[in-house]
Amino acid sequence: MADPAPSPAHLTRAQEWALALTIAVVTANAYYIHPIIGEVARGFGVGEAEIGLVPALNQLALALGILLLLPLGDFYSNKRLCLILVAGQTLCLGGMVMAQDFRLFTAASTLLGFVTIAPYLIPAFASKRVAPERLGQVTAQLTAAVIFGILVARVGAGIIAERADWHMVYVCALVLMAGITAVLPFAMRSETTAKQPQARYRALIASVFTLAAKHPDMRISAAIQGLNFACFTATWLALALHLTSPALGYGTDDVGYLAAIAMVSIVTTPRLGRWADRIGPRKARLAAACVQLAGIALLYPLGFSIWAIVVPLFLVNMVGPTIDVTGRMTLFTLAPEIRTRLTTSYIVAMFVGGAIGSAAGTAIFGWAGWAGTCALLLAMSGGVLGLSFLAERRWRTRPS
Repeated sequence: MADPAPSPAHLTRAQEWALALTIAVVTANAYYIHPIIGEVARGFGVGEAEIGLVPALNQLALALGILLLLPLGDFYSNKRLCLILVAGQTLCLGGMVMAQDFRLFTAASTLLGFVTIAPYLIPAFASKRVAPERLGQVTAQLTAAVIFGILVARVGAGIIAERADWHMVYVCALVLMAGITAVLPFAMRSETTAKQPQARYRALIASVFTLAAKHPDMRISAAIQGLNFACFTATWLALALHLTSPALGYGTDDVGYLAAIAMVSIVTTPRLGRWADRIGPRKARLAAACVQLAGIALLYPLGFSIWAIVVPLFLVNMVGPTIDVTGRMTLFTLAPEIRTRLTTSYIVAMFVGGAIGSAAGTAIFGWAGWAGTCALLLAMSGGVLGLSFLAERRWRTRPS
């Protein structure tokens, strides 16, 4: 019998913060386009429907990457995978910076999405290298890094594009990624993971679909989060087109400042998570869906003033992440040995929803303006509420 592998050394605090910074920078790459999408469209001379393909294909590629690449973390070194994938992201950003043609820019952005797996590998890496009593603290720190990356990307992109141009946004992103690529080898400790048979990898991928078919609660939660994330992406992309249109004439920096409203979720999400622990995730998700629908309903009447629209955006950002958190909580009640694969299905559904929201939000705005977009958002949010009600009722009436 082989000797058991030695336990990996604990991460230092500096390494924990370096890993959190990596997650923030890597996550940000998908969200720079949110406030500047109108400027990018004008730069390449394309319309709203065409520019919507950039974030849509990025999200679809990310979903595919999660499905095909994330399970490799069970067979290969997390450190090696992260180093390869982060370096790949840096090369893709370089392609976006140099692209003079819209098709090349879109292709580089799509490939960037496919290799954006590090934010999902790093928490697994860190969980093996922190003391058990600090696992929750470090996990929360890495989760907050995702929200922080999205926030900084949307605010920073709007400000940089207004002061310079949208192209400079991706130049800055490339510099940040180059720095992370250089620092990451020192932030991640070495590990030894034996290579597993390829046939087992194929069976593992197949089991993702098999388990999804066997767990209706997971399918409902995945559908809810898919619609929820579709609503999120469609809101911010269409909002950027709406506010920077000739009719309103706000700048990309104004859109960036408005994106800072997302800070509310950093404060409210942990508190609402504790509340969900007390009353149950399905009941909490239903309540959050009601509040979100109320906020979405106010987008059209209040959407012609950058000051008035703060109210519905505050409501949506306050409860939107809670819908995701409570959805994941429903998975964590299932058997530990299948949670990772169920979570893979859940995340894939989320990013497929994000791709649909990106394409639909921009296309509907180009066709029917802000009114059409708000009608689409209302339908999506209504779907979230309806499915949340169905899930809560199904759980309440099931046999003990």
